[in-house]
Amino acid sequence: MSAHRTHAADAGAHHDDHHGHDDGPHSTFSGYMIGFVLSIVLTAIPFWLVMNNVIADRTVAVLVLGAFAVVQILVHMVFFLHMNGKVEGGWTMLSTIFTIVFVAIAIAGTLWVMFHMNTNMMPMHPASGMGS
Repeated sequence: MSAHRTHAADAGAHHDDHHGHDDGPHSTFSGYMIGFVLSIVLTAIPFWLVMNNVIADRTVAVLVLGAFAVVQILVHMVFFLHMNGKVEGGWTMLSTIFTIVFVAIAIAGTLWVMFHMNTNMMPMHPASGMGS
């Protein structure tokens, strides 16, 4: 019977210890303001680049604007969604990485099919009158 009381007392002590740990995200006004200012800057710079035709090459412009978009997504994830490796034992970050990889594979596959669709379509016969 004393073993049962000891176990119950230990369980209560461990339960109380859990309340002392703060593993969740802490939101502060300064954290939100840093995220807000970064979001404004990361929106204003690409807007200025596009409106003033600063980058002449389309490929470079797409890469630069894409980089700004990725950085802005990361800012939102860290400052507003409070995602880091510590929250929920890292499972939130792991699921986010899995989602990013899955979406990247889906987008890459879709683009590959779309760019190679012309090659994979049935050839036009000259007798049909539709070929050039």
